[in-house]
Amino acid sequence: MAVKTVRSIKPFTPQLVYIEPNALEYPLGVELKKKFEKMGLEIRSTTSHNQVRNIPGDNDLQKYRNAKSTLVVGVRKTLKFDTSKPSAEYAIPLATGCMGHCQYCYLQTTMGSKPYIRTYVNIDEILDTADKYMAEREPEITRFEAACTSDIVGIDHLTHSLKKTIEHFGERKYGKLRFVTKYHHVDHLLDANHRGKTRFRFSINADYVIRNFEHGTSPLVDRIGAAEKVARAGYPLGFIVAPIYLHENWKDGYKEMFEILDRKLAKDARDDITFEFIQHRFTKPAKKVIQKNYPMTKLELDEEKRKYKWGKYGIGKYVYQTDEQEDIKDTLYGYMEKYFPNAKIEYFT
Repeated sequence: MAVKTVRSIKPFTPQLVYIEPNALEYPLGVELKKKFEKMGLEIRSTTSHNQVRNIPGDNDLQKYRNAKSTLVVGVRKTLKFDTSKPSAEYAIPLATGCMGHCQYCYLQTTMGSKPYIRTYVNIDEILDTADKYMAEREPEITRFEAACTSDIVGIDHLTHSLKKTIEHFGERKYGKLRFVTKYHHVDHLLDANHRGKTRFRFSINADYVIRNFEHGTSPLVDRIGAAEKVARAGYPLGFIVAPIYLHENWKDGYKEMFEILDRKLAKDARDDITFEFIQHRFTKPAKKVIQKNYPMTKLELDEEKRKYKWGKYGIGKYVYQTDEQEDIKDTLYGYMEKYFPNAKIEYFT
């Protein structure tokens, strides 16, 4: 089963930028405004991201797609961090929203009718808050996930907020940083003084899933190439296989994914690798939004084929049946042990 050649994508450039006035009270806000002016981008002012109006488009689908290329530069007002199990103790909020068009993504519902991207310029306040969370748990290590509500790597070539955060954690005794990405634009992060405190993870999947459901993201081979770069830069490396999706010939598809990873990732770039496995799931609200935003989707969302699993806040999700989950675990764990016997499995969910 041959993988189709896919052209690399360029780093994200917003088509429209909104700037909250109080963002200009911070150095990063001023810097970004000058940068976007020099790039010739359309810049508008907004009192708050909630007041963003008039996203271009003749219908809801066009407005949704245009919102995905709209960036709001603002201030993070809520400095209470959400929990981020099982990946980390806390989510560190550097940005919200994503330029990718992953049809299954849970951000479909959490972003609601405002799928634009937000970047926060009060980075020092955010990092100070992270320090307080670390101090509360000393001498235990506190892990922070930087990609819960965004693909932070996808915009960091513009903001460098992630790079600053990586270097901040490099200087902390009791904290570690984690994030995951589907983008290969990592060159500006290679010289960051991370001191081994940041685990750089890449989301990978079978060709069928990437081709049909992950539009606007980097091809698998580009992600693997970027993974090799960051491993050579000394970062601990990880891979998230997600969402594991039972398509036709799925076992062959995921075997091929591991074969490509084994073939492309240099042997000396495998000293410290973790794997996380996440099965495909959806909620009733997510199904409704996905079918609205992607009316031609091939994504299987049949509740009758799934097992209902209660979640926090009383919102349940539809996961695969128990026997299917066991088959997924046995199959993918087997591939991992064959091709990456020294890697660590962090969890399956």
